[in-house]
Amino acid sequence: MSSLPGPSRSGYAFAAGVVCIWAGFVLLGRVAGTSALNGNDVVALRFGVAATLLLPVWWFKWRVPVFTWRMAMLMLSGGMTYTLAAYWSFHFAPAAHGALLLSGMLPFFVAMVSWGLLGESPPARLHHALICIAGGIGLLAVHSLGGLAQSWPGDLMMLFASLSWAVYTVLVRRWGYAPVETTIGVTLLSAFVFLPVYLLFLPKGIAQVPLGSVLLQGFYQGVLVAIVAMLLYMQAMVRLGPMRLGAIMATVPAIAGIGATLVLGEPFSLWLVGGLILTSVGAWLGTR
Repeated sequence: MSSLPGPSRSGYAFAAGVVCIWAGFVLLGRVAGTSALNGNDVVALRFGVAATLLLPVWWFKWRVPVFTWRMAMLMLSGGMTYTLAAYWSFHFAPAAHGALLLSGMLPFFVAMVSWGLLGESPPARLHHALICIAGGIGLLAVHSLGGLAQSWPGDLMMLFASLSWAVYTVLVRRWGYAPVETTIGVTLLSAFVFLPVYLLFLPKGIAQVPLGSVLLQGFYQGVLVAIVAMLLYMQAMVRLGPMRLGAIMATVPAIAGIGATLVLGEPFSLWLVGGLILTSVGAWLGTR
């Protein structure tokens, strides 16, 4: 019988679900970035679909306080800032860059923000995990960060998005929000703020994209990423803590990098395989 306590076992299961969805998010984000859809369109699909599904839940079951300063801070970090920076970044940089910079840097940003906001320094055992993850990210960087002269605007956006998500993760931990509260509150407030601005003022390319592509992006970004992955992420964070979960998320770059090679035809190399091995070992060291 496993020696892991129930909360830890379930936390790893939730985290595995997030890793799979986030890897797909990177690939579909790049697909959207190479189409007529712009970052504003994908953000509108994400929050529009998710808010349509969650508004009845909020109205009839969970009256989460939406218009509070704390929810506004979560919306600005994990909602608006993260999504706008992430989706626009894929117009300038390939999926492999997104996998590396959005998720691969997350353990380090989470550790940094946890130390700054919570006064929590990484435990000694996590130091070895971060070193191993850093080595894996270095190998992935050799594989994927070619052509920086063209991709650097997207790369900077990805780093900023990853930092924003780390701030969101630590703030949720600090304020003790339940997973359902953050999922409903952040989604509804983001939709309330962003959708009117999008409809009235922002450039749109959604009318130039086939309906099937719009429906696919709407389902994946608005249902799987905005609702399912958010709930899984918060459940995993409650059970594992932000730094341990951040270590697990370091496996996303290698998985998405392999997916980018197989699905999108991006280059393959032994650096990618080495990065997968090292980040996986680092994730194991950080969670055992």
